[in-house]
Amino acid sequence: MADPRFFRASGPFTVAEVAALTGAAIVGEGGERERILTDVAPLETAEPHHLSFLANHRYLDAFRASRAGAVLVHPKAVSAASDGVVLLTTTDPYMAFARASRAFYPPMPPQTGISVNAAIDPSASIGADVSIGHFAVIEAGVSVGPRSVIGPQSVIGAGVVIGEDCVIGANVTLSHAMLGSRVTVFPGARIGQDGFGFASDRSGHLRIPQLGRVVIGDDVEVGANTTIDRGAGPDTIIGAGAMIDNLVQIGHNTVIGRGCVIVAQAGMAGSTRLGDFVMLGGQVGVAGHLTIAPGTKIAAKSGVMRDIPDPTVVGGIPAVPMTQWLRQVATVARLVKKEEK
Repeated sequence: MADPRFFRASGPFTVAEVAALTGAAIVGEGGERERILTDVAPLETAEPHHLSFLANHRYLDAFRASRAGAVLVHPKAVSAASDGVVLLTTTDPYMAFARASRAFYPPMPPQTGISVNAAIDPSASIGADVSIGHFAVIEAGVSVGPRSVIGPQSVIGAGVVIGEDCVIGANVTLSHAMLGSRVTVFPGARIGQDGFGFASDRSGHLRIPQLGRVVIGDDVEVGANTTIDRGAGPDTIIGAGAMIDNLVQIGHNTVIGRGCVIVAQAGMAGSTRLGDFVMLGGQVGVAGHLTIAPGTKIAAKSGVMRDIPDPTVVGGIPAVPMTQWLRQVATVARLVKKEEK
């Protein structure tokens, strides 16, 4: 059970209500439709009043031994269930569990109000029901949309536009940026700072003015301590629905398409272009001025050094099609084994 000091549960819900929320089908309904579920829990710790899920065959043993009251499962896993568990079948148990858990733990409405310790320039436009935390700084010409939240000690630079229902966490820095609606920026993120651009000769390095912006679409998440550089001339653009994890570096002029997923510690050099729904695993590095085809998946720790013109799955350094990379790894392993003999 989630710690009530930090999380406030809704519900309870009946099995029938969970089925309706998730689109799942109840197996052997009988009188189990009205069974009460008060919380969600992992298979290993779930009790008879908990809802759980199975989305990975690695947890089949935990599923067989689970004491959960109800479990969201794929139809193919039904035969592995223990006695007494109500099964709700769906082709995507993880998504169904996400919907159910959001019903049990809906987003808490922010406490509206502006701290007396916040520094807000008189020229800033603050929408209705906005919350601004202690010691936040809102500079000249900023626009904050209705119902948005600015966390404590965050700095919103001059001219920044924040749309409706956005959440800006604590200690965030925003400058030269335009945010759409329902954007979430987690604590410590830095958005809109100078890109890493220099002209160099024997006399040294001369910084080139970075004259672009960061433009972020609707429904984007930016993880904690992620950095997004503003463009040098053209804008840095983050497409609607993109999910960006913690500790990601996005260089100037980068264009990220709709629905991209970028996992922790990935980095993109300047002028990278990611098509819609590209997925980057953890610690992926992408060289500058490359174009990645929509739908491409890049395995963790890969190094992308040339364009990927067609949707594919790649891995390795330099990144190559996944089947080729796996053959390379297997070949090296065989050579090492042969050498050892």
